[in-house]
Amino acid sequence: MITVTIGTGEIELDGWRKIYRGAAVRLHPDALPKIAASAEVVSVIIARGEPVYGVNTGFGKLATVRIEAADLEALQRNLVLSHSAGVGPPVPRTIARLMMALKLASLAQGASGVRSSTAALLEAMLERGLTPVIPSQGSVGASGDLAPLAHMAGAMIGLGEIETASARMPALEALRQHGLEPLTLGPKEGLALLNGTQFSTAYALASLFEVEILFRTVLVTGALSTDAARGSDAPFDPRIHELRRHRGQNETAAALRALMAGSEIRASHLKGDERVQDPYCLRCQPQVMGAVLDLLRYAAGVLVTEANGVTDNPLIFPETGEALSGGNFHGEPIAFAADMIAIAICEIGSLAERRIAMLIDPAVSGLPSFLTAHPGLNSGFMIPQVTAAALVAENRQRAHPASIDTIPTSANQEDHVSMSAHGARRLIPMADNLANIVAIELLAAAQGCDFHRPLASSPPLERVRERLRAEVPFLDEDRSFAADIAKAEALVRSGAVIDAAGPELLPLIG
Repeated sequence: MITVTIGTGEIELDGWRKIYRGAAVRLHPDALPKIAASAEVVSVIIARGEPVYGVNTGFGKLATVRIEAADLEALQRNLVLSHSAGVGPPVPRTIARLMMALKLASLAQGASGVRSSTAALLEAMLERGLTPVIPSQGSVGASGDLAPLAHMAGAMIGLGEIETASARMPALEALRQHGLEPLTLGPKEGLALLNGTQFSTAYALASLFEVEILFRTVLVTGALSTDAARGSDAPFDPRIHELRRHRGQNETAAALRALMAGSEIRASHLKGDERVQDPYCLRCQPQVMGAVLDLLRYAAGVLVTEANGVTDNPLIFPETGEALSGGNFHGEPIAFAADMIAIAICEIGSLAERRIAMLIDPAVSGLPSFLTAHPGLNSGFMIPQVTAAALVAENRQRAHPASIDTIPTSANQEDHVSMSAHGARRLIPMADNLANIVAIELLAAAQGCDFHRPLASSPPLERVRERLRAEVPFLDEDRSFAADIAKAEALVRSGAVIDAAGPELLPLIG
């Protein structure tokens, strides 16, 4: 099994991708002294009797209330209990697990004041596949993702539920079945586990990894649609894109050229074609999809920075013995990144749907009406295009910027919040919609190319058609489309389309 080690420096995007896809997580022993040093600072501060937020004071608006030394453990436990107020369906296990790894990476930097044993329990839960059941709603992205992280911390102290590889059970039972004892929170530890942006960041990263597959796949379906419509590959000429200079545009054009290279369909209309220019949905693919690629790469950079940062409060500095209060828990960077990803999802789907609409229109594509040999008696791809349009509209409605929708909380102490949690959480359903849009384009484009037989498309695109046709036959007469779309969507989500075309032809986000 692949293992990603935390606590030895920066983890690149691929490391987080591997964790999301199931890689094991290990805390490097070198992180333990740093963690222990920060816990010692907390002990010294308590001994001096200095007021430090969340260590010996109340929380939020109650920060002016001093807590006696005898009550410090109860203070941390009460924090976890009171903040476990999430609602809604549970966070998917893959995302909850990524969230735990992100928290471990933050604690490993020795700025949170937790004991080594606390970080070790989190590592052990990851190792044993013990995933807290975390409600997905209830965070406004400042002060961090409090409610979701409280449910994660609750499982660590034996409260709530844990999902194992085979069952969902009370947290205390799950811990003890796997040889672990629940944590008794020390001073600052409840706050350290609750403060942070790990819920928002985990959702945003997960959506980025899902969208990356869809982005690469839609380059393939876009090229296939171009061949189906007997479109030109001249707009993908490198000289055009070099003049504009954008990296994503140049890489996208190169991918489209490679995907169409050697197409017999393209060669058949190089001369004598009365059409001068193709519709934008074909001709402007490098410009639109290149801009999407650049945007996704920027968002990825923000998320990797966030994943490797510390978003706790207050922060502990062992070298000076200080605890400094700040606002690193504010999720604005993730909120902005999530808004960017939402825009990218919308644009990928919008352009793909326009190609579907173009293919079913004989006036534009030159193909039979609705991609059926017997229009009228058969409706062909009429309603799949409507389904794609419905999904595009739904994604547009969901893409309203979350970051501008702040609501004051905690009696106006926390008077500007990021909404990063909602902004990131909505992306997975948007990606689900996009996967179905891309699946419908795959079906429509392959159907269109089939009408050009015996002419073949390029070798990469022919491999894609063969892979699809192994699951979904040519639409000769009307049949229920739902099963066809589901099979095509499974190919899209699994990366099978990318593998068939050749992954080396398609750019990666990072």
